[in-house]
Amino acid sequence: MAARDREPFDVDALLADEGTGIVVCCGSGGVGKTTTAAALGVRAAEAGRHVVVLTIDPARRLAQSLGLTELDNTPRPVVGVGAEAGGSLDAMMLDMKRTFDEVVLAHSTPEKAQQILDNPFYQAVSGSFAGTQEYMAMEKLGQLRAQAERDGTWDLVVVDTPPSRSALDFLDAPKRLGSFLDGRFIRLLMAPAKAGGRASLKVFSFGANLAATTLSKVLGGQLLTDVQTFVAALDTMFGGFRERADVTYALLKQPQTAFVVVAAPDRDALREATYFVDRLAAEGMPLAGVVVNRMQRLASPGLSGPRALAAAEALEDRADDEGPVPTAALLRLHAALAEVAVRHEGRVRQFVAAHPGVPVATVPAGATDVHDLEGLREVGAALAEGGR
Repeated sequence: MAARDREPFDVDALLADEGTGIVVCCGSGGVGKTTTAAALGVRAAEAGRHVVVLTIDPARRLAQSLGLTELDNTPRPVVGVGAEAGGSLDAMMLDMKRTFDEVVLAHSTPEKAQQILDNPFYQAVSGSFAGTQEYMAMEKLGQLRAQAERDGTWDLVVVDTPPSRSALDFLDAPKRLGSFLDGRFIRLLMAPAKAGGRASLKVFSFGANLAATTLSKVLGGQLLTDVQTFVAALDTMFGGFRERADVTYALLKQPQTAFVVVAAPDRDALREATYFVDRLAAEGMPLAGVVVNRMQRLASPGLSGPRALAAAEALEDRADDEGPVPTAALLRLHAALAEVAVRHEGRVRQFVAAHPGVPVATVPAGATDVHDLEGLREVGAALAEGGR
C-alpha cells in the first residue's frame, strides 16, 4: 500500500520517545499480538530502552522466540538483547493464580490472607473467574509500572493483552469485576458473615431464604459454606480491587501510554480492530497506530494475477504431451498469490478510508513462523518499514 494512501505509523519514533512508558498491544485472537509485542520489545531494547514484556498468551511461543526455556510470573532477563545500545530486555508470562495470591497477601492481614488462600472455593476458581485473566493483567501492569517508577528497573512496559473472543475484554475487566463484587449473588453470600456469625433463617428475607436454600441444594451445603467463607474473607479487599483497577485504568488514559491495535487482513480481524479503535476514541485512550500483520506480498509485483494466468494458459496450450510445464505452474501460483494480495490490499484500504488519520503499518506474511531472536528482529524491522 502506497504511503500516500494512509497515515504513516512511525514505530521507531514511538519506541524511542522517552515519554512513552507503556505500549499495549491489543486485538482479536490469532493476529500476531504476542509476536508483535515481543518484536517491539526487542527493537526498543536494541534502541537503548530498558524494557519488560508482559505476555498473557498461554502458548509458550514468546519464551521460545526469546531463547528462554520458560516464562513465569517473574521478569527474566533476555541475554544478548540491547546491551550494545545500553538497553535491556526482560520478559514474563502472567500467572493468574499467582498474581491473585500476591494481591491477597499484599492487601490483607496475614491471618486473613491465609484464610483466603486455604479456602477450597478460592483454590478451585481463583484462576477461572470470568474476567480474572484480564483483571490480573491490569493488576500486573500496575505492579510493573509502580516498580519501574520506584527503582528505575524499566522505562518501557510492553503488554500483550489476553487472547479472547472480544478485544474489548481488557478494557472492560475492571467494570465486570465491579459488577461481580456488587452483584446480588455476592451480597446474598455475604449476608451470613455480615450478621456476625449468627446468621440463620431469621437474618434473611423470605426471598434470600429461598435463594440460599436453592443454592444449598444445587451446590451442596459444604460448598456453599466454602463460598460464603471465601466471600466474607475477601470482603475487606473489595474496595482495594476497585481502587487499583481504577488507578490502572486511569494510567491507560495518560499520554505515556500508547495502544497498538494488531489485526490481520481478514474481515473479522479488521472488524474487531474497528471496534477497538472506536472504543479507544470513546474512552479517550491514546491510540498510537494499527498494525496489520500477514499481508501477502509478491516477489514480482509488476506481474498482475490475470497476466500471469494468461501466460500460464498460453504455455500450457503450446506444451506437448510430455507432462506439466513447470513455468506454467509457477505462473499459476503467482496468479493465486496475486489474487490474495489484491484482496488484502483492498481490505486494508477500506479500513484506512473508514479511519482517516489513524496511523497504519503493514507487515508482510513470513515464510515461516517466528521461533528465535533473529526472527523477532526481522519482524521489528518489517514493522518499522511497513509504517513508512
